[in-house]
Amino acid sequence: MHKFLRAVGFSNLKKKDLEIITEEIIEHPDLMKVTRDSEGNEFAELSKMYGSNMGITIRGSYDADDNFCMDYYFPFAFADELSTNEQIDIEKHADKESYAGVCDEMRLGVTLIFYLQNVADFLSEHRHNIHVKGLHGALLSGLSVDGKIILPIQQKVLEKQAANHKQEKRNRLIAEAREGNEEAIESLTLEDMNTYNSISRRIRKEDVFSIVSSSFMPYGIESDHYCILGEILEVEEITNSLTNEKIYSMKIECNDIIFKVVINKEDLLGEPAVGRRFKGSIWMQGTVCI
Repeated sequence: MHKFLRAVGFSNLKKKDLEIITEEIIEHPDLMKVTRDSEGNEFAELSKMYGSNMGITIRGSYDADDNFCMDYYFPFAFADELSTNEQIDIEKHADKESYAGVCDEMRLGVTLIFYLQNVADFLSEHRHNIHVKGLHGALLSGLSVDGKIILPIQQKVLEKQAANHKQEKRNRLIAEAREGNEEAIESLTLEDMNTYNSISRRIRKEDVFSIVSSSFMPYGIESDHYCILGEILEVEEITNSLTNEKIYSMKIECNDIIFKVVINKEDLLGEPAVGRRFKGSIWMQGTVCI
């Protein structure tokens, strides 16, 4: 049973229930895409919605008698806003016909890796080359089974503008440092040292979440799992059309990156609201712009 099924409203499924659901998706999919995989075999992607832009996708192939043979399934939540416009490299997973997107997003401070949602679209365009570089842009979303709501940091307008200006300057320095600019590298090193010294002094008297407004860090052993802390920009409560479970869909701003986070109401501690912050672990997914 997939761990993140509960994030889209399937928290109490048994194996028999899942078999019924997968059969229904195969018989009556809302979205169906058929193409050829990297080895020239038929590849089918069937999806069914159980709420606003969320549901389950099944991937597999059709046999000679037109019967569908499922390889694997996964829950999904589609985002509706571009999260990054950086270059995306696509890499195939070793064990099955699934793919990961890899992006050097300098605003996050780490290499962003996400589970590719629109594999059929990608294969239709690039199946002859499974290691594709040069695509730009992705719509990102995260599924979560563990999260909590915490209060925001109180900032004056001028302080927020100064922080945004500082972040823009840092992004420029990072871009220059990547090109080999030694002055930019030195400036970033000094800035990191000053930041470390400032935090070391403040942490003695203040809580860490009153100092750090947002964060984005790898989590666990899975390359596309992250622990995030970000501000809630929008909140929507969704009801799973099959199980009637309540789901929160939140637009999150984290390290200047905006993406969607979907979590079961039962797995979220606290009441989400615009301006508050979400802290939790997520499985990052994304639709790359083809």
